[in-house]
Amino acid sequence: MTTLLYTHPLCLEHDTGDYHPECADRIKAVIAALESEEFSMLLRDTAPRATMEQVMRAHPLEYIDLVLDSVPTGPGQHALDNDTVLSEQSGEAALRAAGAGIAAVDAVAAGQVHNCFCAVRPPGHHAEISTAMGFCFFNNAAIAALHARDAHGFKRVAVVDFDVHHGNGTQQILWDQPGTFYASTHQEHAYPNTGSADETGGEGVIVNIPLPAGTGSADFRMAFADMLIPRLREFAPDFLIISAGFDAHASDPLAHLRLTTADFGWATRQLLQVAEEFAGRRVVSLLEGGYDLRALADSTREHVRALMGF
Repeated sequence: MTTLLYTHPLCLEHDTGDYHPECADRIKAVIAALESEEFSMLLRDTAPRATMEQVMRAHPLEYIDLVLDSVPTGPGQHALDNDTVLSEQSGEAALRAAGAGIAAVDAVAAGQVHNCFCAVRPPGHHAEISTAMGFCFFNNAAIAALHARDAHGFKRVAVVDFDVHHGNGTQQILWDQPGTFYASTHQEHAYPNTGSADETGGEGVIVNIPLPAGTGSADFRMAFADMLIPRLREFAPDFLIISAGFDAHASDPLAHLRLTTADFGWATRQLLQVAEEFAGRRVVSLLEGGYDLRALADSTREHVRALMGF
């Protein structure tokens, strides 16, 4: 399958300060992992800047202005909370991260490629309608999903999130949005302490599968195949967005699931099978978490190999 990679140099300029886990080295590790010969057929492009109107599908203008007006005009950082930090280029990086998802939807919807992977930061799935949190400012996945629906007319847009942390922001934004679906596997009782199984959305198309700390490959795969995939197939998406967080890996320092690199390739292939059946192979994947650099690089490699059909 034809796969397109979106990224942007400004994603490296979002400076979260010393010792912050969500750092520029994450993107460096991901890009380096995709430079080997086996990825020679991976198409590559630079993420455009999202417009205010595009971001406003998920966030009100007042909130967007608050974020952008909080960006420092010189060296140093400005913290919106204990985890979520802005530097001089953070606003532009956030708009490019959102723009990557939008451009990816455009490319896939036009049939230029089968799928896209967006190697961008800051991540997005914790960003709520009017609240920045959990390293996130704008909700890249929700923006992409609503763009697929509103700009391209897709009727059944699904977001599947396998980050170890629940995507509270994506859930809030899509809670009662017609024609959308959100499903998440995540560690229960972990940050941000949302995502219980009884959170089902305004139209019943929110699916949360909290997993106990220590869950390994076998139980994850069982839950994914027996609980998430049937609900996704029931929804029958005509466009699929993936929030691809790799921090459920056993080596990741920020949580306590015990997945292996191979699990991310397996989960991706499960989703691609649904997309092939219902969505004409239309898939856009956006990087979310993953904070052990080697595990992040190896897991991303498996994810993109699956997207490319390997």
